[in-house]
Amino acid sequence: MALAPAAAVLLLVPAALLVLVAHLVGLPTVVQATGCVILLALCTRGLHLDGLADTTDGLSAAYDRERALEVMRTGDVGPSGVAAVTLTVILQIACSATLLASTRGLALAAVAVVVSRTALCWACTRGVPAARPEGLGATVAQSVGRLVATAVTVALVAVAVAVAAVSHSPWWCGLVVVAGGAVATAAVVGRCVSRIGGISGDVLGASVEITLAAALLVAAACV
Repeated sequence: MALAPAAAVLLLVPAALLVLVAHLVGLPTVVQATGCVILLALCTRGLHLDGLADTTDGLSAAYDRERALEVMRTGDVGPSGVAAVTLTVILQIACSATLLASTRGLALAAVAVVVSRTALCWACTRGVPAARPEGLGATVAQSVGRLVATAVTVALVAVAVAVAAVSHSPWWCGLVVVAGGAVATAAVVGRCVSRIGGISGDVLGASVEITLAAALLVAAACV
């Protein structure tokens, strides 16, 4: 989980190639943005979007913890899950379309993708319990020490600030993109801890998608 931000860099390679080809053939930025969001979903087999749908369905099903976990465990997607995925993807595409129109926007979009995967590190920091004793959440919960999580965050901020500066954006743009993503992760994880007692694999997926949307939104506001 601590290496999740580094793994995210691999996702940027096919995305960059897609944007390059789309730019050469003259596709509109909204089409490029849609392609990138689809590509990110395909690279993760849609697991994070599935986690977002299940988490939203569970949290909206009932205030009873066991009932919420039961709903999250099923493979069905309810109206709340559909709405959450649809609105989140629309926001991701809209913000990406703004960012892909300029070089500095491209750089901040790349930072946002890395920030979204850092959500996995933050969510698995020691002190955040698992919602249930089995499953992915139980396997990775509290697997990242606080010192390691702090080091990862500091490194991420340094890289984000450097990328912003190199792309001729104000240096603080990189910082606020990271901060926006961190706030989004904290909101998702905090809500799940209070409602269902901790994280699960679905919560991790939801954290990634919501954090990506938030980071892209902040980045778009900076361009």
